[in-house]
Amino acid sequence: MQIKFNLLLAKRLIQGINMSRYKIYTKKGDDGTTGLLSGKRVRKHHIRIKAYGTVDELNAWVGMIRNFKIDKYTENYLIKIQNELMIVSSQLADDTADEISKSYKKLEPIVKQTVKNLEDQIDLINDELPELKNFVIPGGHVVVSYAHLARCTCRRAERFVTELNEIENVPQIIIAYINRLSDYLFILSRKLTKDYQVKEIKWIPQKK
Repeated sequence: MQIKFNLLLAKRLIQGINMSRYKIYTKKGDDGTTGLLSGKRVRKHHIRIKAYGTVDELNAWVGMIRNFKIDKYTENYLIKIQNELMIVSSQLADDTADEISKSYKKLEPIVKQTVKNLEDQIDLINDELPELKNFVIPGGHVVVSYAHLARCTCRRAERFVTELNEIENVPQIIIAYINRLSDYLFILSRKLTKDYQVKEIKWIPQKK
């Protein structure tokens, strides 16, 4: 339901229609299809729907992290990420070329600087953390686990996006953004582990 609403919202924002007077249900999807921003209808299990649907799920997990007591700077940055994920969803829901895309013309797209901003945040956080030489076993605190769930969902979104890219053109910057975001969410999980004074359990393989 939320995926459908987000797509409807993107459509209405692009078309300049007041969403407060727009019905949530259309009944058009009762046949198992959904509409892309271009107007084309596809099956709800189409890889494009899986891609932006998983980005929508990722957005929800990021929002869950904000429900906990975290520093204001991180909270605000997570809101920024959530806004960016809405744009990513809109771009993935648009199967038209950039030069004729209504969403590309109306919404500020994901660009190289967006990815660079994530990299800067990763470096900033990583400089404050102890060096890591092993894999980390997720857990220790609920918010840390939510950060890992967001990371895993981000990786799943990445798999769907790259699969979509095999059959239809996906802006490479979106693939780069999703890849970098998963790195950010991992480093965020380590930051939250430190902030909540939770012991970080490293995975040390047992030798035979």
